[in-house]
This record gives sequence, C-alpha cells and structure tokens, in this order.
Amino acid sequence: MRKSIELFAGAGGLGIGLAQAGFVPEMVVEQNRWCCDTLRENHGVFADNHESSEHPWQVVEADVRQVNFKRFAGKLDLVSGGPPCQPFSMGGRHRAYDDVRDMFPQAVRAVREAKPKAFVFENVKGLTRASFHDYFTYIERQLTYPDLAAKDGEDWKDHLCRLNRHHTSKSKRGLRYNVITKLMNAANYGIPQRRERVLFVGFRSDINAEWSPDEGRFTQKALVWDQVFGDYWDRLQVVKKDRKLEGRSALMAKRLSKDEKPDELPWRTTREAISDLPDPETQQKKSSMVFDHRFQPGAKSYPGHTGSYLDEPSKTLKAGVHGVPGGENMLRRADGSIRYFTIRESARLQTFPDDYQFHGAWSECMRQLGNAVPAELARIVGESVSEKLGAAQ
Repeated sequence: MRKSIELFAGAGGLGIGLAQAGFVPEMVVEQNRWCCDTLRENHGVFADNHESSEHPWQVVEADVRQVNFKRFAGKLDLVSGGPPCQPFSMGGRHRAYDDVRDMFPQAVRAVREAKPKAFVFENVKGLTRASFHDYFTYIERQLTYPDLAAKDGEDWKDHLCRLNRHHTSKSKRGLRYNVITKLMNAANYGIPQRRERVLFVGFRSDINAEWSPDEGRFTQKALVWDQVFGDYWDRLQVVKKDRKLEGRSALMAKRLSKDEKPDELPWRTTREAISDLPDPETQQKKSSMVFDHRFQPGAKSYPGHTGSYLDEPSKTLKAGVHGVPGGENMLRRADGSIRYFTIRESARLQTFPDDYQFHGAWSECMRQLGNAVPAELARIVGESVSEKLGAAQ
C-alpha cells in the first residue's frame, strides 16, 4: 500500500478509485460539512465497509488554506485532489485567477510542503479553453517548480515570467516535477458518462517514471456497431418500439458496415448502468427498497437541457446551478418523456459503489455527485501511476 493525502475531496470519487489502486490516505481535507459527513459515513473508523474500516480515512473538515502539510515532507507517494472548478467551468463566470475560489495555489503549496513522489490533480475541461491558455501554463509551471513560489504582492503574470525564465535556464536546482497534462473523456474508459476532465500528473524529478496515459479502449463507433449489427438491444431486453438511435449515433449508423466491426469496446450506456434498478416513477414501492433511489418530481426540459439518452453514455452530471434543481441531470426515454436521475442512478453513472451513502437533501447529494470524479476513472489513473512508482523503485 502507498501513502497519500487528498485535498478538496468532495464526496470521495477520486479517493475511492485511488484507494482501489493501492493509495491509502493519511489525511483527507474537505471544507463542506455535508461532504465530510459522507466521507466519514463511508470511510471513517465506524464505516460498515470492511475495506474502509481496515484503513479508515482521517477526514479533516477545514479550509485547506489553514492546513499545514510540512509534517508529511518526503513521506508520501501521492498528493491528489480536485481544486474547486467554478473559476474555469463552462457554466461559470470564467474569472479564473481573479476568482477567490481558485485553489490551485493551495494544491501547489501542498506539493511544495509535502514533497510527494507524485501528484494527481483534476479539473474541468473549461480550463483548457483558449482564453485560459496563459493561466493553464501558469499552473503547469508552478507544479513543475513548486519551490519557486510567488512573492508577496507579485502578480501572477510576473510570477509566470519568472517561472518561464527559470524553465529555460540551465539551473534546475530545487524541488522539480515532470508534469504531464491530459484531457480525458470518461466514456472512453468504460464509464457510462461523457465526462471530460483535465488531469495534471507529475512525478518528482528523482523518480525515473516514464508515464503516459492511454487513450481508452471504448468508443462510440463500437457502441453504434453493437446497436446496429450486434446484440445490444436483445441483451438488454429492449422492445422494438424503443430501439432508437438519435443525434450523432444515428448519423454514424448510416456509415457503418457489418464487415467493419471496430476493434475497440463499446461505450457503456446509461441503460446498461441502471437497467437493473426499478423505475422510481412507476415502481415506487420497489424503488423505495433500494437505498437512495427515490423519485424526484419537477423535471423540466428546456433548450440545452434535454436530458440524457438511455442508449448512450449520460451527459455530464452537473452540480445544479442552471435554473432548475439538478440542471440537466435527467434521463430522456425513447418516447421523449423525462425525469430526474435518482441519487442511486447518479452514483451508478459516477461508478460509486452501490452501498455508498450520501448525506444531505436530494439537491445536496446531486451537488456532491455533480462535482465528483468517476471512481472507476480514478482507479485507472491511480493504477497507472502506482505501476510507474513501483517500476522506479
């Protein structure tokens, strides 16, 4: 087992996957009290989960800016986390470095103080927008040279210039990391959700690790081939009137040949993730017997928020800041009717374990899930990082 700490832990999606990959957190930092309750319930000393009770998480409910990481210096294999993404979110105000919620400087500080062998940080796709290019580079440079901290009152652009000068100089003294960035679509890794996240993965310069993420083994083309020529519909017992392809899938189907079966695996769909659960709207008695699987009324469709097709990976679950509770966290049936995903269905789409318990009202639980990293994606990344650390020993 490898030692780690996690920042901005949220509901624990990143932590679950990394723990499955062999990283045991020495400390987990999160400020939101509902998230902390969720973490303690599932990973604390008294958690029912055997794996969690064997290695309980020390959950620190605090502002990360008040946490000192120096006691971990040189003792950790990994620092991980998902700095708050509102400054870069496609749905936010795009203030980036002018936004007080930008916590990347704290992620860099944790690396500087703890000096781990590696780190994994994730954020939203919006961070890769052209308008954020300079700030994206700034984050990379800070993570590469965490010892070269900003001076009091130093503007971020001046700090970037100083980092760039150091980067192009011959001097490479001090703490340094080899940093790789990667935009990853969760659907390409077998997660039933089209969720794009940007990863910053770094290895300390004294660690001989040649890491590069793969592109994933799952594709939309393979899914559509399975739906047109394979046994997708029969396997999931879908009646003929509901066998419907829409959008890009319908266009792709017209260009496919039965003789050209893709080598990749099919994207996993929403239907595959939740079809064994009773319909919470029409089977409320049965669904009440499934934990966190209650029907939530009030779903409304409007331009840009029309729900997720059952026979594709879901759209990106969101934290509910788009006018109606839950935003577009809805499924859309073949007949065009819609309803909200339940908490349990959303957890399935984020690949959380079925016995995972979330604290708070429906909207709070959906906020936690909308901000989470798919646990399975975290496991895949974590295993690849752990493999390289093992090979470098």
